[in-house]
Amino acid sequence: MTAEEYNDAVNQYSDSIYRFILKNIRDVEKARDIVQDSYEKLWIHHRQVAADAVKSYLYATAYHRLIDVIRKDSRIRLGERHPTTGNMHTDQYTDLAEVLHQIIVLLPNDQRSVLMLRDYEGYSYREIAEITMLSEAQVKVYIYRARVFMKNYIRSMDILI
Repeated sequence: MTAEEYNDAVNQYSDSIYRFILKNIRDVEKARDIVQDSYEKLWIHHRQVAADAVKSYLYATAYHRLIDVIRKDSRIRLGERHPTTGNMHTDQYTDLAEVLHQIIVLLPNDQRSVLMLRDYEGYSYREIAEITMLSEAQVKVYIYRARVFMKNYIRSMDILI
């Protein structure tokens, strides 16, 4: 990969990678850091990465860095108490986008990541499997479980029934 191809990769993929990470981690500064780390790693290994594989390499790198950050944050908060969140929601919402965002936040990290890659970024099951280093079957299972959870959650809300 040349410096020009690297710069093209920055222009083409940085925004979508940032959105993907931000949707998962919901922290602007951490999302920026993860994107920066991903591009730094790409530059370090730019001679080994083919230009046609840059997008997958960047998403895979960002995804793995995201998992590292989530694990680190969970270890830091290990002693803190978190309120339990049930499947029932008592507030009434009229904005469907806000409801969907609230539901996505409740999903486990793996399910949220593969669902976002599939539904928000438009990746195929095979591409998601390569990025997350899961099997295609496991990707499909995670997406199915996430969608079932979302469907059941929406059914349990009085405002949308």
